[in-house]
Amino acid sequence: MTGDGPLRVLIVDDDDLMRAGLRAVLSSDDTIEVVGEASDGREVVTLAAGAAPDVVLMDVRMPHLDGIAATRALSEAVPAARVLILTTFEDDDYVFGALSAGASGFLLKRTRPEQLIEAIHTVAAGESLLSPSVTRTVIDRMAAAAPPDPALARRLHALTARERDVLALVARGLSNVEIAAELFVEESTIKTHMKRILAKLDLRDRVQAVVVAYETGLVRPGAAR
Repeated sequence: MTGDGPLRVLIVDDDDLMRAGLRAVLSSDDTIEVVGEASDGREVVTLAAGAAPDVVLMDVRMPHLDGIAATRALSEAVPAARVLILTTFEDDDYVFGALSAGASGFLLKRTRPEQLIEAIHTVAAGESLLSPSVTRTVIDRMAAAAPPDPALARRLHALTARERDVLALVARGLSNVEIAAELFVEESTIKTHMKRILAKLDLRDRVQAVVVAYETGLVRPGAAR
């Protein structure tokens, strides 16, 4: 986020009507400034380099360069920009392609306006955000992934026992509020633990934390929620 001013948002969608609708929704909020629009994934990097957006709303299906490829290029060229994927699809390949490309959030286009605005603020603040159904998809896919790599488990040595407990609960799909109730602590304490976990493991966000939890074997496939 740039200083104390409004969040700078770049809209990327090949549908003229969708872009107009998004601009109308975002322009109604004084905390957000739309700094540009693109109808093609190829335009994103150039526009973002000049507009310096805090958040990029990215469509998935676009001609010439899709949203996943555009997200990957943007993550490399303008790493400060956070990407929030907006799509009508919940297909696994789109979800994992977007997240592996560097997206910080994934929302369906049927999301209500107020939820979209909240999501933009969440992503801009450095948090990851997924629709509940998408979160479940991520966890189910990781549970069915290849066996954990013992070599990766050494990454967990940097964590305290309580931080490992928190990471395990995150990987099972619990929210900060639910984890706080499980461990009988305040939600603010869990937020602090999460910040330390991400810093110690050099992770971008909560989604990457879930992946690491399964890859290291901290949480086993089929573990109960």
